[in-house]
Amino acid sequence: MEDLRKEIERRRTFAIISHPDAGKTTLTEKLLLYGGAIRLAGSVKSRKSKNYAVSDWMEIEKQRGISVTSSVMQFNYDGYVINILDTPGHQDFSEDTYRTLMAADSAVMVVDAAKGVEDQTRKLFHVCSLRNIPIFTIVNKMDREARDPFELMEDIENELGIKTYPMNWPIGSGKDFRGVYERESSSIQVFSSAGTHGSSTVASVKGSVDDPVFKDLIGDSFHEELKENIELLDIAGNEFDMGEVLKGNLSPVFFASALTNFGIEPFLKSFLELTSPPLPRATSEGEEIDVFSDDFSAFVFKIQANMNPQHRDRIAFIRICSGKFKKGMEVYHYQGKNKIKLSQPQQFLAQDREVVEEAYAGDIIGVFDPGIYAIGDTLTEPKNKFKFEGIPAFAPEHFARVRPMDTIKRKQFVKGITQVAQEGAIQVYKEHHIGMEEIIVGVVGTLQMEVLEFRLKNEYGVDIKIDHLPYRFVRWIETEDVDLDTLDITSDTRLVTDLRGRNILLFQNEWGISWVLNHNDNLTLTDVGKVD
Repeated sequence: MEDLRKEIERRRTFAIISHPDAGKTTLTEKLLLYGGAIRLAGSVKSRKSKNYAVSDWMEIEKQRGISVTSSVMQFNYDGYVINILDTPGHQDFSEDTYRTLMAADSAVMVVDAAKGVEDQTRKLFHVCSLRNIPIFTIVNKMDREARDPFELMEDIENELGIKTYPMNWPIGSGKDFRGVYERESSSIQVFSSAGTHGSSTVASVKGSVDDPVFKDLIGDSFHEELKENIELLDIAGNEFDMGEVLKGNLSPVFFASALTNFGIEPFLKSFLELTSPPLPRATSEGEEIDVFSDDFSAFVFKIQANMNPQHRDRIAFIRICSGKFKKGMEVYHYQGKNKIKLSQPQQFLAQDREVVEEAYAGDIIGVFDPGIYAIGDTLTEPKNKFKFEGIPAFAPEHFARVRPMDTIKRKQFVKGITQVAQEGAIQVYKEHHIGMEEIIVGVVGTLQMEVLEFRLKNEYGVDIKIDHLPYRFVRWIETEDVDLDTLDITSDTRLVTDLRGRNILLFQNEWGISWVLNHNDNLTLTDVGKVD
């Protein structure tokens, strides 16, 4: 039991979120660099040299230079076992980000120093706030021209409604960037633009803010401004309160430059000390499961097909919530109501993987999925059966009728559509009484349609025709035992079912929603799809 507790306490599992191009993938690679997981950090932009970002493994990601699916990476650093969940930055993939955050105990939010809080930052922050998880902020790209740091702090607080506490403070920016002042140690870390541009770890120089040597290094004017800023922060800034951090009400802020590696290792050290070991997760009955329990438990938060195109495999990613996993162990699959052996357990560095002999609460592992798992499924010890809280589905905002160009390939088309839907990338609806002959696809963002088209062609050999539909709203029918054939709906409203068999109404406008509610007694609709 003591060894189990020790192993679990050194786990740290967190997600990285940001607006596109804020530097999230670059930061991820630099963290892997410090952990020794990679020897050379590749830039997303160097696609011509085929030096892709480690976390971008899907072919469309390499072509477009964007992350369209969450990646899972594990490495060791300074006695900790770190599980990084790298999420898509683009708003069209916010549903995948939400599911990934369900598996994280904290989040690192990357903000562009020149742009501050951007649209997608707001949306992803809102997703984090739904779970009240601790949020740590990195203000990135300080080696480029940046906004005033006080202005950036105010922007984060006003836009996101969270208090901030700068752990360090920048000295200049862009070509005048001199380094950062570390508040806790009262020392200065000096920036040097010379060197390897982030392909290896960076050296630093430290000393007291009053040390005359730093007046020479950063100049009289920067030195005076720094002392004034630190005094202002100490007098008027927020106080550091670890309790508020853990509640998600106060965000520790670090100024850095991921591309040049500056400030990344100090951030990592502070973050690992401040963030918590694995957090307990609630069951559907509201009971919290103790992470240090001897009994193994886990839930499926992601399914990914064809990570290895040569084998056409399908992997279910599970977050271990309590106890210890052992290779070949038998578990109870709550939704399937049967015992199963978790076969081919793997851990990941993006698409690279290795077989896992054992893993602990807080770890993310992948297991072979023969088609039996769904997102949100619970796995427990056979002697201790329960169900974790489900992962809800977001309401899509864009809809289309999708069919294969070549009807001979309908079997591959249905297989591909079903697998991508089971991954959670799209939502598939069948016409009431018609079934899979007429397939309607709903997505949160239009880029998901492009990904669907690309994957069906490249992974399943199917060209598709997409006819966009005018629906804008989806509502799940919560009322049980409702007679679907007697529902009073408008002519432009469509009744469909999803792959889980849930009954759904698609609306073109809010007036149609009001009509249905006013003309059908005791009918309850919801814009969040609950998982059984």
